[in-house]
Amino acid sequence: MSLRTETAPVRTTASTAPPTGGLPAGGGARPRRGRFVPYVFIGPAALLFLGFSLVPIVTAIALSFQDSSTSLGDGTWVGGENFVDMGSDPLIVTALRNTLVFTLGTVPTSMAIGLALAVALNRPLPGRSVFRALFFVPMVAAGVVVGVIMSWIFNGDYGVVNNLLEALGLGRVPWLTAPGWAMATLVVVVVWTRIGFCMVIYLGALQSVPAELKEAAAIDGASRWVRFRTITWPLLRPTTSILLILNVVFSLQAFDVIYVMTGGGPGFSTTVLIQYVFRSAFIDARMGYAAALGLVLVAILLVFTLLRQRANRKAEEML
Repeated sequence: MSLRTETAPVRTTASTAPPTGGLPAGGGARPRRGRFVPYVFIGPAALLFLGFSLVPIVTAIALSFQDSSTSLGDGTWVGGENFVDMGSDPLIVTALRNTLVFTLGTVPTSMAIGLALAVALNRPLPGRSVFRALFFVPMVAAGVVVGVIMSWIFNGDYGVVNNLLEALGLGRVPWLTAPGWAMATLVVVVVWTRIGFCMVIYLGALQSVPAELKEAAAIDGASRWVRFRTITWPLLRPTTSILLILNVVFSLQAFDVIYVMTGGGPGFSTTVLIQYVFRSAFIDARMGYAAALGLVLVAILLVFTLLRQRANRKAEEML
């Protein structure tokens, strides 16, 4: 006699509960006041951007189409006459030439010296941190302070440099009063303030170079120069591209040191483009023309900014 056990089938039914439509678990609607919380946080930043960036840009664009001596609203509409006048302005040619000379003098020099310092201070040397800090200090100093101190140092009558030259039996040099010497002096001062920045950027890049590659090359008998040229330098190219564009932008925006040390003189020998914008607006009282010049400078800076972003993307792709 067998014992037979039967199990009744279990019948499952699908839930017929209506969809909640994305509502919270409690079934209630999301509080309306929570929707405005993000706007509360971004509101102050948006107001600052509106007041200090967007409004001045729109005002400058409108002012560039007017013949105005003070501000927006008191001039007459001249259309694109301010931009046309640039083609016959000899001073803008001088300003562009001085800007090119200043940029070519400061950018490659500061990058080369910064790279040399980074390579030297990337080695285990005694007091390495102190030297790094000393070279970086000029970068964090205010440009006006640097300009005032360097004006004293390079003063033609009582400057430290000329006193040292006289002590060595050499003659005085008109560092800030002769056209050629004034531009060279500005280049030296700006390079001195910028090499610390280049050094720090290159130091970060050097410390990311794999040590195994250099060790393998050293085992194969490669000298330090060969290791740098074949391993280190190719890996530094993305950093160099970004640093090049940044330094060009810095040179195009250089104003405070030039204004304090030479004021764009003697004559117009050190008047760069941004200096000429200031002169047109506040000395020649041609606010509309200065706004047009400013837009040209902004367009040039925008080109280099786009190039910097492109270089950043390429650097990230190579990592």
